[in-house]
Amino acid sequence: MFLITGDIHGLRDKQDLERLSVAYQEVFDTMTKEDYLIITGDFGLVWDSSLVEIRLLQWLEERNFTTLFVDGNHENFDLLELLYPVEYWKGGKIRRISQSVIQLMRGQIFEIDGKSFFTMGGAESHDKPFRIKGISWWQQELPNKKEMQEARANLLGHRLQVDYVITHCLPTSIQHALFGENSVYPDNLLTDFLEEVACKLNYQHWYCGHYHHDGTIITNPKMHIIYRKVKLL
Repeated sequence: MFLITGDIHGLRDKQDLERLSVAYQEVFDTMTKEDYLIITGDFGLVWDSSLVEIRLLQWLEERNFTTLFVDGNHENFDLLELLYPVEYWKGGKIRRISQSVIQLMRGQIFEIDGKSFFTMGGAESHDKPFRIKGISWWQQELPNKKEMQEARANLLGHRLQVDYVITHCLPTSIQHALFGENSVYPDNLLTDFLEEVACKLNYQHWYCGHYHHDGTIITNPKMHIIYRKVKLL
Protein backbone atom coordinates (compact mmCIF):
# COMPACT_ATOMS: atom_id res chain seq x y z
CA MET A 1 0.00 0.00 0.00
CA PHE A 2 1.16 3.52 -0.82
CA LEU A 3 -0.25 6.66 0.78
CA ILE A 4 0.89 10.17 -0.10
CA THR A 5 0.63 13.54 1.65
CA GLY A 6 2.15 17.00 1.51
CA ASP A 7 4.53 19.15 3.55
CA ILE A 8 4.75 18.31 7.26
CA HIS A 9 7.25 21.06 8.28
CA GLY A 10 8.84 19.10 11.11
CA LEU A 11 5.47 18.16 12.65
CA ARG A 12 5.54 21.37 14.68
CA ASP A 13 1.88 22.09 13.86
CA LYS A 14 -0.80 20.09 15.68
CA GLN A 15 -2.71 19.63 12.41
CA ASP A 16 0.32 18.03 10.78
CA LEU A 17 0.81 15.68 13.71
CA GLU A 18 -2.86 14.70 13.66
CA ARG A 19 -2.69 14.11 9.90
CA LEU A 20 -0.19 11.29 10.48
CA SER A 21 -2.09 9.82 13.43
CA VAL A 22 -5.72 10.20 14.47
CA ALA A 23 -7.08 11.79 11.28
CA TYR A 24 -6.48 8.61 9.27
CA GLN A 25 -6.13 6.15 12.14
CA GLU A 26 -8.34 3.46 10.57
CA VAL A 27 -6.10 3.34 7.48
CA PHE A 28 -2.83 3.53 9.42
CA ASP A 29 -3.96 0.68 11.69
CA THR A 30 -4.09 -1.66 8.68
CA MET A 31 -0.53 -0.82 7.55
CA THR A 32 2.80 -2.50 8.22
CA LYS A 33 6.42 -1.53 7.66
CA GLU A 34 5.99 -3.03 4.17
CA ASP A 35 3.54 -0.20 3.41
CA TYR A 36 4.65 3.34 2.60
CA LEU A 37 3.67 6.92 3.35
CA ILE A 38 5.27 9.34 0.85
CA ILE A 39 5.80 13.00 1.82
CA THR A 40 6.20 15.44 -1.07
CA GLY A 41 8.86 17.68 0.49
CA ASP A 42 9.34 20.13 3.38
CA PHE A 43 9.85 17.14 5.65
CA GLY A 44 11.68 19.37 8.12
CA LEU A 45 12.50 16.74 10.74
CA VAL A 46 16.25 17.06 10.16
CA TRP A 47 16.56 20.70 11.16
CA ASP A 48 18.29 21.37 14.48
CA SER A 49 18.79 17.99 16.26
CA SER A 50 16.78 19.31 19.21
CA LEU A 51 15.26 17.01 21.80
CA VAL A 52 11.79 17.76 20.39
CA GLU A 53 12.97 16.79 16.92
CA ILE A 54 14.58 13.57 18.16
CA ARG A 55 11.36 12.59 19.92
CA LEU A 56 9.25 13.35 16.83
CA LEU A 57 11.56 11.28 14.62
CA GLN A 58 11.29 8.42 17.09
CA TRP A 59 7.49 8.77 17.07
CA LEU A 60 7.51 8.58 13.27
CA GLU A 61 9.83 5.57 13.35
CA GLU A 62 7.37 3.79 15.63
CA ARG A 63 4.43 4.28 13.26
CA ASN A 64 3.11 1.19 11.45
CA PHE A 65 4.33 2.35 8.04
CA THR A 66 7.65 3.23 6.38
CA THR A 67 8.02 6.95 5.65
CA LEU A 68 9.56 8.08 2.36
CA PHE A 69 10.17 11.74 1.55
CA VAL A 70 11.66 13.97 -1.09
CA ASP A 71 13.31 17.15 0.07
CA GLY A 72 11.54 20.47 -0.20
CA ASN A 73 13.09 23.91 0.11
CA HIS A 74 12.69 24.11 3.89
CA GLU A 75 15.23 21.46 4.87
CA ASN A 76 18.57 21.72 6.66
CA PHE A 77 20.62 20.38 3.76
CA ASP A 78 23.92 20.81 5.60
CA LEU A 79 22.69 18.56 8.41
CA LEU A 80 21.25 15.98 6.01
CA GLU A 81 24.58 15.75 4.20
CA LEU A 82 26.63 15.67 7.41
CA LEU A 83 24.67 13.05 9.35
CA TYR A 84 23.31 10.65 6.75
CA PRO A 85 25.55 9.00 4.14
CA VAL A 86 24.19 8.07 0.73
CA GLU A 87 23.01 4.47 0.35
CA TYR A 88 21.32 2.52 -2.44
CA TRP A 89 17.82 1.12 -1.94
CA LYS A 90 15.25 -0.22 -4.40
CA GLY A 91 17.32 0.97 -7.38
CA GLY A 92 18.11 4.54 -6.31
CA LYS A 93 20.07 6.71 -3.90
CA ILE A 94 18.70 7.44 -0.43
CA ARG A 95 19.64 8.88 2.92
CA ARG A 96 18.36 6.67 5.75
CA ILE A 97 17.27 8.91 8.60
CA SER A 98 16.22 5.90 10.67
CA GLN A 99 15.36 2.31 9.88
CA SER A 100 12.00 3.22 8.35
CA VAL A 101 12.34 6.95 7.62
CA ILE A 102 14.05 7.43 4.26
CA GLN A 103 14.89 10.39 2.03
CA LEU A 104 14.49 9.62 -1.67
CA MET A 105 17.19 11.63 -3.36
CA ARG A 106 16.97 13.78 -6.46
CA GLY A 107 16.96 12.39 -9.96
CA GLN A 108 16.42 8.79 -8.88
CA ILE A 109 14.06 6.05 -10.03
CA PHE A 110 12.90 3.53 -7.43
CA GLU A 111 11.18 0.21 -8.04
CA ILE A 112 8.95 -0.47 -5.03
CA ASP A 113 6.38 -3.26 -4.92
CA GLY A 114 6.07 -3.35 -8.69
CA LYS A 115 5.69 0.43 -9.10
CA SER A 116 8.31 2.87 -10.41
CA PHE A 117 8.84 6.30 -8.88
CA PHE A 118 10.89 9.19 -10.27
CA THR A 119 11.90 11.60 -7.50
CA MET A 120 13.11 15.18 -7.84
CA GLY A 121 12.98 17.21 -4.65
CA GLY A 122 13.83 20.86 -4.18
CA ALA A 123 12.20 24.24 -4.74
CA GLU A 124 13.10 27.91 -4.42
CA SER A 125 12.10 29.66 -1.19
CA HIS A 126 10.07 32.80 -1.87
CA ASP A 127 10.66 33.96 1.71
CA LYS A 128 14.47 34.05 1.54
CA PRO A 129 14.60 37.76 2.45
CA PHE A 130 13.19 36.80 5.86
CA ARG A 131 15.59 33.87 6.38
CA ILE A 132 19.31 33.53 7.05
CA LYS A 133 21.53 31.61 4.64
CA GLY A 134 22.98 28.51 6.28
CA ILE A 135 20.65 28.84 9.27
CA SER A 136 17.11 28.90 7.94
CA TRP A 137 17.64 28.45 4.18
CA TRP A 138 20.32 26.69 2.17
CA GLN A 139 21.79 27.07 -1.30
CA GLN A 140 21.15 23.34 -1.93
CA GLU A 141 17.39 23.93 -2.01
CA LEU A 142 17.76 23.96 -5.81
CA PRO A 143 19.46 21.07 -7.63
CA ASN A 144 22.85 21.42 -9.26
CA LYS A 145 23.76 20.49 -12.83
CA LYS A 146 25.12 17.11 -11.76
CA GLU A 147 21.81 16.13 -10.15
CA MET A 148 19.85 17.14 -13.23
CA GLN A 149 22.25 15.28 -15.54
CA GLU A 150 21.88 12.18 -13.38
CA ALA A 151 18.11 12.55 -13.53
CA ARG A 152 18.15 12.73 -17.32
CA ALA A 153 20.39 9.66 -17.55
CA ASN A 154 18.15 7.68 -15.20
CA LEU A 155 15.01 8.64 -17.12
CA LEU A 156 16.57 7.66 -20.43
CA GLY A 157 17.69 4.38 -18.87
CA HIS A 158 14.07 3.80 -17.91
CA ARG A 159 12.89 4.60 -21.46
CA LEU A 160 11.20 7.80 -20.26
CA GLN A 161 8.45 5.86 -18.53
CA VAL A 162 7.53 5.59 -14.84
CA ASP A 163 4.37 5.06 -12.84
CA TYR A 164 4.70 8.05 -10.49
CA VAL A 165 6.59 11.33 -10.36
CA ILE A 166 7.21 12.78 -6.89
CA THR A 167 8.46 16.37 -6.69
CA HIS A 168 8.13 19.34 -4.36
CA CYS A 169 7.34 21.99 -6.98
CA LEU A 170 5.68 22.14 -10.40
CA PRO A 171 6.90 22.73 -13.96
CA THR A 172 7.17 26.37 -15.06
CA SER A 173 4.11 26.40 -17.32
CA ILE A 174 1.85 24.94 -14.63
CA GLN A 175 3.07 27.49 -12.06
CA HIS A 176 2.29 30.26 -14.55
CA ALA A 177 -1.17 28.89 -15.24
CA LEU A 178 -2.01 28.62 -11.55
CA PHE A 179 -0.34 31.66 -10.04
CA GLY A 180 0.66 33.99 -12.88
CA GLU A 181 4.10 34.74 -14.27
CA ASN A 182 4.92 37.30 -11.56
CA SER A 183 3.73 35.30 -8.56
CA VAL A 184 5.69 34.59 -5.37
CA TYR A 185 6.67 31.26 -6.92
CA PRO A 186 9.62 32.09 -9.18
CA ASP A 187 10.72 30.41 -12.38
CA ASN A 188 14.10 28.79 -11.93
CA LEU A 189 16.34 26.04 -13.28
CA LEU A 190 14.31 23.40 -11.43
CA THR A 191 10.87 24.45 -12.69
CA ASP A 192 12.37 24.65 -16.19
CA PHE A 193 13.87 21.18 -15.78
CA LEU A 194 10.50 19.82 -14.62
CA GLU A 195 8.94 21.43 -17.69
CA GLU A 196 11.37 19.40 -19.80
CA VAL A 197 10.48 16.24 -17.88
CA ALA A 198 6.74 16.84 -18.18
CA CYS A 199 7.04 17.19 -21.96
CA LYS A 200 9.06 14.00 -22.46
CA LEU A 201 8.09 11.57 -19.71
CA ASN A 202 5.27 9.03 -19.85
CA TYR A 203 3.78 8.71 -16.35
CA GLN A 204 0.52 7.75 -14.67
CA HIS A 205 0.41 10.41 -11.94
CA TRP A 206 2.58 13.30 -10.72
CA TYR A 207 2.37 14.53 -7.13
CA CYS A 208 3.95 17.63 -5.59
CA GLY A 209 3.69 19.66 -2.39
CA HIS A 210 5.01 23.20 -1.78
CA TYR A 211 1.90 25.25 -2.56
CA HIS A 212 -0.11 24.51 0.62
CA HIS A 213 -3.13 23.47 -1.39
CA ASP A 214 -4.92 20.25 -2.34
CA GLY A 215 -6.16 19.74 -5.86
CA THR A 216 -5.75 18.31 -9.35
CA ILE A 217 -4.50 20.42 -12.24
CA ILE A 218 -7.51 20.98 -14.52
CA THR A 219 -5.42 21.10 -17.69
CA ASN A 220 -3.54 17.93 -16.72
CA PRO A 221 -5.62 15.53 -14.57
CA LYS A 222 -2.56 13.33 -14.02
CA MET A 223 -0.85 16.10 -12.03
CA HIS A 224 -1.80 16.77 -8.41
CA ILE A 225 -0.86 19.19 -5.64
CA ILE A 226 -1.20 17.70 -2.18
CA TYR A 227 -1.02 19.25 1.26
CA ARG A 228 -3.34 18.35 4.15
CA LYS A 229 -4.94 15.33 2.52
CA VAL A 230 -3.61 11.79 2.72
CA LYS A 231 -4.38 9.91 -0.50
CA LEU A 232 -4.12 6.30 -1.53
CA LEU A 233 -2.09 5.79 -4.70
